[in-house]
Formats: sequence, structure tokens, C-alpha cells
Amino acid sequence: MTAIAPQAPTVLEALAVSKRFGATTALADASLRVRQGTVHALLGGNGSGKSTLLKCLAGVCSADAGTVIVGSAHVPATQLTARRAHQLGLRFVHQDLGLFDGLTVAENIALGSGFPTLAGQIRWRTLRARVTTLLDRFEIPAASNTPVGALRPATKTLVAIARALQDQEDDTCVLLLDEPTASLPDAESHTLMAALRRRAAAGQTIVLVSHRMREVLEVADDFTVFRDGHLVASLTAARPTEQELVEAMAGQPRRESRAPSRRPEPPAVAATEPVLVTRGLVAGPLTGLDLSIDAGEIVGLAGLLGSGRSTALGTVFGLRRPVAGQVQLAGRDVTGHSTRAMMASGVALVPQDRLGDAVLTGMTVRENASLSVLRRYYRGWMRVGRERRDTRALAAAFRVRTPSVETPLAALSGGNQQKVVLARWLRRTPSLLLLDEPTQGVDVVARADIYRAVRDSAGGGCAVLIASSDFDELAQLCDRVVVLQAGRAAMAIPAEGLTADLLTALTQKEAIPS
Repeated sequence: MTAIAPQAPTVLEALAVSKRFGATTALADASLRVRQGTVHALLGGNGSGKSTLLKCLAGVCSADAGTVIVGSAHVPATQLTARRAHQLGLRFVHQDLGLFDGLTVAENIALGSGFPTLAGQIRWRTLRARVTTLLDRFEIPAASNTPVGALRPATKTLVAIARALQDQEDDTCVLLLDEPTASLPDAESHTLMAALRRRAAAGQTIVLVSHRMREVLEVADDFTVFRDGHLVASLTAARPTEQELVEAMAGQPRRESRAPSRRPEPPAVAATEPVLVTRGLVAGPLTGLDLSIDAGEIVGLAGLLGSGRSTALGTVFGLRRPVAGQVQLAGRDVTGHSTRAMMASGVALVPQDRLGDAVLTGMTVRENASLSVLRRYYRGWMRVGRERRDTRALAAAFRVRTPSVETPLAALSGGNQQKVVLARWLRRTPSLLLLDEPTQGVDVVARADIYRAVRDSAGGGCAVLIASSDFDELAQLCDRVVVLQAGRAAMAIPAEGLTADLLTALTQKEAIPS
């Protein structure tokens, strides 16, 4: 990492920015100071205000107070619009990249700058030449006529960055990235971080919002930490530890906030049939998956993108019917059973796409938390009082931060939404819990709460199967990890000696014949 002098000039400063949404204070006199040519990490737990600050800087929402300084320009934060932010040289790439998979790289780039035309006709050769020059400038391994849908995830993000910065000269713009790696596998995340580090070394100023502490510590020069809408730490040219950052985010040292230690050994369980057994399971990319999980055991699934991790969970849960093979639950053949039947048999699934498949954002926390147990409250009418009391107790047990159980779920941070989803399933006391990317886009504090809940469930005898692209997560949480290669279980790695680096190495190997 190239050292940046502490006296490097400030190119972006947000001073005493405040923002309220109804009764909720999102930002309270929050500040940010960014030095030229640095990667500046903006950190905080879900709901800390970091994304709200970026939205205020982008002019997406209007701040209630504060000042934004870019270079020599001073702008009241209340008057900052999207157009003014662009004029000031602020460029944004959000988690939703805004790219169209069915269009080529050149066409996606042109959506941001316009298509060159002559006599009302698009000059395709001119466009492709311009985009090829841009791709070379940003060292992006793609061709101008390649459909964006055919690109690797990290390359897609780089295309979005190039589109945002295509009109800048001499790296004068400030690039602000909101969770650019939230949905990327580790290998893709490393590729993107290396590219950002090269851009910073060439003089580009970058503000990075990310929950992935390991990557942040590898690339960032400076750090700002928000908590509950307030600035709580500002570190310039510093080398903090992960624990120091976590404690600043959490507000106090918390055992759960640390890199979670592996859970204690589960209580002794009388020898019985395994909770889950799959034999020769064929579905999608799976070509013959053999798997067995005992009561109280936490097993991880690791593999490259497209290895079949999510397919395995969905097939067990009944979301898709296998082409061949068998699924057994507690010794009973349940192959091809419906999701309704699997739920009745004690199986629960927390899916990868929380917003698309797991929550109803227009409904309240109470309503979302009760979806899995509606029969407890419906007696010809909903017993709302009892439902409300139970939800308050559930929110407290799972440390869900919400102003009220009647708050719309959409108003909660991603981490708190995920805890509601997990709590909703665990209140059914499942015998098998399936978790697909359970902490994707979740901050380190909420992640620790989710780990605690999963460990507690396993300690009570629940079998847990986790599909995750976060190898640190698998190494910290699992009793063993099964590596998928060529659609099969290539190997099982026990907890002893299990590390993220080892999983990275094993998943990159050629498939091992069974």
C-alpha cells in the first residue's frame, strides 16, 4: 500500500450534517473529512447513518442541516441536489449498479454520457472506440461489445465505476462506493479491492462503505466510524485493528463483536439417525451430492460461484424437485416433498435474497415476525395484543433495533431485517435450519448477534446447514465445511485447522474425482 502523507489536502468535507426521517434521527451533526488520493473507509453498524450521509451527498435526499465543502466550494447541505453534486465532482456507485445485463458494455457506458450521433443515427464505431479507450484507462478486462450479463461480478462493478468517472480529468473527482462487495464472493471482492487500490495509487480519491472488515483494513488509508447517526471516530493515516473498529461501532467492548470464537461443543445427544442425508442428489449444477448432518451440528457449504451451494439448500427445502437422488429427514424419505411439507417436518430456510424472498417491507416488524406462526394468533380474528407482546419479547431476545414492533420493516437496517427473518423461523424450533448467505450485507455487530442465535439453536439440537461465499464466516462458525466441486462433495474439512485461506485454496482446485 502506498503511504499517503498525513498533510495531503482535504478534497471533501461534510460538516455537522443532520437528517431526520419522521421521529427517527438518521444523522446528528455527523462529519466526514476525506484527503486527496486516499481510500477512506466510512464504517458503522446497520442504521448508523453512513448510507444516509452518502444519499445526502448525492442529493438523493435533502439534509436538514450542515455544510458540504468540495475543494473551494461551500454548499449548504440542505441545498445539495444531484446535479450540483455532479458539478462539484462527486461520483457515486451504489450497491445496485444500475447496469443492464442485456446491453453491451458500450451501451451501458453510453447511458451515462449519451450516444454519439450524426444525422440522427448512432455512430456505433465512435462509441466503441471511445469505450475501448475508457476500458483501457481503467484496466478493465472486457470488450466494448460484450454483454454486461456475461461479465464477472467484479468486472461489472468496475464498469459501473468507469461509467461514473468517464468525464473526470486527472482523477479530480471523488468516487463514493456504497457496499460495492456486499454480494460478491471473496475472490471477486479481492479483485475489486486490488483495482480500487491501484486507482488510489494513481491519485483517485475513494470513499468506501463496506461491512467486510478484512478488506477494509487491507485497502483503507483513513477511517471514519458512525454510530447512531453520530461521528464517534476519525482516524487519519492509521492502522487500527479490527477489534478497535468493532468496539467503536458497537460503543463498548462486546464479546459477540469480536471475531467470533467457534461455538462450544454441543451437548451430548443420544445416537440417532442423522437429521439430514442426501444421496446422489442431482439438481441444477449438482451432479450427485452426498451429505449427512447430525443434530446439533453446524455444517458449511463452500464452493465457487455456480457450484450449487444455494441449489442444495433450495432442493432440500422443496423449492425445486431433484432430477435424481434422495433426500432423507430423520431417516424418512422426503425426496420431492413440497415446501409446505418440509416446513411441517421441521425444516426452515433463510434465503439469500432477503428483500425478494423473505420479507414484506410494507408490513410491520410484528407482522413479519408472525408470518411463520400465524395460527398461534388467529382465532377467527387476529389476537393482536398477544402478537404484539410476543414480538416485543422476540425483538429483545434477538437484539432487533426498532423504535417499535409497529414500525414498517422497510425502516429497519438490513442487519435488523435479517434478524427478524431468522427470529421468525427459529420461533418454530426447527430440527433443520438452512441458511443461504445469512450475513450478506450485514454489519459486524449484527453479524455477531446472528452467529450467537445460530449457535444457540445448534446447542439446542438443531442441525444447521450454511451456504456462504464468506469463508471467514464458515471458518468461524462451522463444525465442518463441505467443499463442492463439479456438483459433488469433494471433501469435508473439520473445524480444527480450518481457515478462510485454506478454503480459498481448496475451492480453487480442480474437481477431485469421487
